[in-house]
Amino acid sequence: MPDDHFWIRRALTLAEQGLGFVEPNPMVGAVVLDATGQLVGEGFHARFGEPHAEVVALAVAGEKAREGTLFVSLEPCCHHGKTPPCTDAVIAAGIRRAVVAINDPFPKVAGGGVKALREAGIEVAVGLCEAEARSLNAPFLKRLATGKPWVHLKWAMSLDGKIATRTGDSKWISSEESRQLVHELRGRMDAIIVGGGTVRADDPLLTARPPGPRVATRVVLSESGNLPEDCQLARTAREVPVLVVTTPNGTTRLHNWKAAGTEIHVSPDTSILALLTELGSRGMTNVLVEGGAGVLGAFLDSGEGDEVHVFIAPKLIGGAEALSPVGRIGIAELSDRPDLVSLIASSSGRDVYLRGRMH
Repeated sequence: MPDDHFWIRRALTLAEQGLGFVEPNPMVGAVVLDATGQLVGEGFHARFGEPHAEVVALAVAGEKAREGTLFVSLEPCCHHGKTPPCTDAVIAAGIRRAVVAINDPFPKVAGGGVKALREAGIEVAVGLCEAEARSLNAPFLKRLATGKPWVHLKWAMSLDGKIATRTGDSKWISSEESRQLVHELRGRMDAIIVGGGTVRADDPLLTARPPGPRVATRVVLSESGNLPEDCQLARTAREVPVLVVTTPNGTTRLHNWKAAGTEIHVSPDTSILALLTELGSRGMTNVLVEGGAGVLGAFLDSGEGDEVHVFIAPKLIGGAEALSPVGRIGIAELSDRPDLVSLIASSSGRDVYLRGRMH
């Protein structure tokens, strides 16, 4: 039905307003029509721990929801978590029909919400605008399916594909507008990942300025533990979390970092898969990889990239020794390349901002 598509897309648009605020929960939006098809309530899950979208929309609708239709971007929950089951609220409101974009794969729901509604005599349709709903909550769905967070890869480069000059000078390749977009991106991440080389060369702070809805854990990958003792990350570890991932041999150099408030995670397995599994076990949904070239290359060589954010500045650097953004091994044949899908290009000051997904 054309109207059903309109209203479920409205629910998806509402859901997007929870971006960065609701994780590790999914983003959810809901719309309520009365028995005559008139809009009487809408809402979205605004923040983790607060009421879910269906409850908000039904509260707005009040008695007008009776014999009406509920449109929701994700299957209503049927269990007690931070909030009571949404199915109870839907049934109590007297909803006659529910249109659900996708089932919730969370084990405590997983079809149980739809079943509860149907057993209460509510007509339920599932699967309308399924592709859009899955795309919206791709990070949540990935974490549930694989135990790993959604990986954002980010870099800024010149028009000829360099991230620094041959002497290592890289400030600033991108524009002020692009740097502000990066801060906004950081503000909705659970972790920001860099290698030890970036810490030694750039002394980054890796915070969102101004702060966003989330405070990302700053993750440093260093097998050797060879990190400067006096740097911004170490000095601010008690204010914003820092996690250094190292090997048993690397811990001998990190006593001062630990004393400064840094968490040291020791693992003999230095693979990207092991790292992501660890971050996923901590409930992280979105992580941002900011470099350097070796770390970005390691993620791509491992096939562990989901979304790419690239800022291209109208500058030429040149030089065979100037760094390109992605190092390590790379692909041998063009047929092995990962192509970007859903590619979006936009202006960012004088730069071009390219964003796309890798599958």
